[in-house]
Amino acid sequence: MASSSNSNGRVVITGMGALTPLGLDMKSTWEGALAGKSGIGPITLIDSSLLETKIAGEVKNFDAAACLGRKDARHMDRFTQLAVVAGMQAVEQAGLKISPENWDSIGIMIGSGIGGLTVLFEQIKVLLEKGPDKVSPFLGPMMIADMASARLSIALCAKGPNFCTTSACSSGADAIGTACEIIKRGDAKVMVAGGADSLINPIGVAAFNACKAISTHNSEPQKASRPFDALRDGFVIGEGAGVIVLESLSYARERGANILAEIVGYGASGDAYHITQPVEDGEGAARAMKMSLSKAGLTIDQVDYINAHGTSTPLNDKMETLAIKSVFGDRAYKVPISSTKSTMGHLIGAAGAVEAAICVLTIRNGIIPPTINLEHPDPDCDLDYVPHVARKARVKTALSNSFGFGGHNSALVFKEFTED
Repeated sequence: MASSSNSNGRVVITGMGALTPLGLDMKSTWEGALAGKSGIGPITLIDSSLLETKIAGEVKNFDAAACLGRKDARHMDRFTQLAVVAGMQAVEQAGLKISPENWDSIGIMIGSGIGGLTVLFEQIKVLLEKGPDKVSPFLGPMMIADMASARLSIALCAKGPNFCTTSACSSGADAIGTACEIIKRGDAKVMVAGGADSLINPIGVAAFNACKAISTHNSEPQKASRPFDALRDGFVIGEGAGVIVLESLSYARERGANILAEIVGYGASGDAYHITQPVEDGEGAARAMKMSLSKAGLTIDQVDYINAHGTSTPLNDKMETLAIKSVFGDRAYKVPISSTKSTMGHLIGAAGAVEAAICVLTIRNGIIPPTINLEHPDPDCDLDYVPHVARKARVKTALSNSFGFGGHNSALVFKEFTED
C-alpha cells in the first residue's frame, strides 16, 4: 500500500523514455536536439496530396509489433503504442521492479491532447463504406484518451492511481505536475507520468489547416518550425511520447535508485478567454509560471534556463515573450530560453513531457539545446533564445512552459538534486 504521507515532501526523477521525430529513445532525442538536427520532413504515414500541409514531425522506423507483440500492437492506436514503449523505457532506466509487494503504490498518468484520432478516422471510413456491422469492437477502447495510461498500467502491472489528463498541448506537463502532487499527498510512492499523441492523419492535419494553426512551408520542411522568428507561419504538427518516473525521495533512497533531478514546482492556470487564442499580454501564462516558482520556493534570480512552449505560431511566441518579461522583469533578458519544438515540431500532448525530460538533461549535462531556424529576429521577440547552436551553461534550475488550446497554462520547475 502507498504510505499515508510523503514525509519529506520531495519528489525526484529516476527514469525517462521517449519516442520523437528525433529518435526512438531519450538519448537520441537529446543528441538530436543538442546538434540542432531537424526531425521534420515530408509526411509519409498518409497520402498528403490533397492536404494543404504536407510536412510533419513523424516518429521514424518505429516497429510497434516488434516492441509490443503483433496482437497487442494491433489493438492499440499509434499514440498508445508510443506511450507504452516510452513508459517501459523510463521504468527500465529507473531500475524499478514492480511486484505484488509494491504494485499498488505505483501509479500511471499519461496525458493526451487528442487520443486515438487515427483509429477513429479509419473506423468512420469503415462505417461509411461497409456499414455499421463492420466497425471494429476495439474502436471504443482504442480511441479514448486514457487508453495510453491504461495500457501502460497493464503492461507494467502497476495498480496505483491511473488516469489521463487532457488539456490540449498542456496535457503532458499537467500529467507530470498532477503525478507529483499525488506522490506529495501520499497516494503513491511512484508515478510513471508523461504524455503521448499521434494525429498525423487526414482529419488531424486538415483540422489544424482549417484553423490556420500549422505551417504550410512545405518546400523546406526542416526550416518550417521556427519559433520566435519573424517569418514563422504556424507550428509543425508532430507525434511522439515522453514518460518520466517520479518517486518520493524516501522511496527512491530506500531502493537505491539513481536520482536524475528533482521536480520542485508545478503551476497551472486558465485564460478564460478564447478557445484557440492566448491572452495577448500572457497574463494567464505568467500566473502559471509565478505559481510554479512560488511552490518551489524559488526567486526569479534562481532560474537558469527556460524551455519555452515556443510553438512557432505568431500569437504564441509573442505572448510567451511578454509573459516571461512580466514574471522576470529585467532578468528576462539574462535568462537563456530555447524552444526544442524547432527541432521536432509540436508533439501536442507529448510536448510538455518530452520538454520536461529535456530540462532534466540540460541540468545534468550543463548544456542548453538551441532554437534552430531563428534567422529573422522578430522585434516583438527580443529575448535570448539560444539561436542556432547549443550553449554550455551551469543550469541548476530549469522552468518548462506548456500552453494549450482552451487557455490551459502549465509550468514545471526542475532542480539539480542535492541531498540537503
